[in-house]
Amino acid sequence: MLRLAVATRAESYERLRTPLAERDIEVVPLETSERTIPLGADPFPAVDVGYVFPPRLMEGGVAAAALSVPWVNDRDAVLRSRNKAGTLQRLADAGVPIPETVMISDPVEREDLIAAFERFDPPVVVKPNSTSRGTGVTLAHDLDSFLGIADYLDLVHDYRATDDRSFLLEEFVPNARDYRVMLLDGEYVGAVERRLPEAAGTERWKHNVHHGGRPTQVELPDECRRMAERVADAVDIPILGVDLLVTDDRILVTETNARPTIDAEHYDAGFWDRLAATIRHTA
Repeated sequence: MLRLAVATRAESYERLRTPLAERDIEVVPLETSERTIPLGADPFPAVDVGYVFPPRLMEGGVAAAALSVPWVNDRDAVLRSRNKAGTLQRLADAGVPIPETVMISDPVEREDLIAAFERFDPPVVVKPNSTSRGTGVTLAHDLDSFLGIADYLDLVHDYRATDDRSFLLEEFVPNARDYRVMLLDGEYVGAVERRLPEAAGTERWKHNVHHGGRPTQVELPDECRRMAERVADAVDIPILGVDLLVTDDRILVTETNARPTIDAEHYDAGFWDRLAATIRHTA
């Protein structure tokens, strides 16, 4: 039986374990953080292949060196997706439509912040460049609000240990449908629409599942499928989540995710067989 190292959260581990065991792949938990690791010993279980490179890159580097196995989504894939600005630039160069976006590499002069904000019609989305699950993403409704947000970010970025000192200004797209599209080896395997429950009210706008959004399986329009597959081709990441905002006249790619949550009941028939084939091919 092939042994697959999984260094994701317990929820993903549990979802992967039974379906892959039925396909002769044993899912082995890989604990890389919040523990002590004796270097030069054998602190990790023997495995044949890794699933997705661990989220903490330093600890992940130790695990990768100790295990010396291939990863379905390796370190470069995770870094490529985590850098939102780099991904958006790569997609724009490939002709994929993205929201109007400006990257700000802190610190910058106050007049440069003002000039960047004035490129947009408020409100403007402000997001850390390497955040996930919608963490730290907010709306600036006016210039003073934006400058206040920038001040807070400047305080955080003043600590030299902070690795990423960039953030993004991005156009706000109201009344858009929010889709997460899943792809394996560049091919579409399903999609969900994420939507806040009506009880959340009209003031909330982030539809991420981790902020209360509810995923519902959808038949994605062909044009959206083709768009997501163009994204997968441009970023070259085997297991990929692609976030789309869709209005009556636009399809925009906002982010990619190289560590997407596996929630297979929302994806197409044959999903597990295709995932197992990807894992075996990597191994």
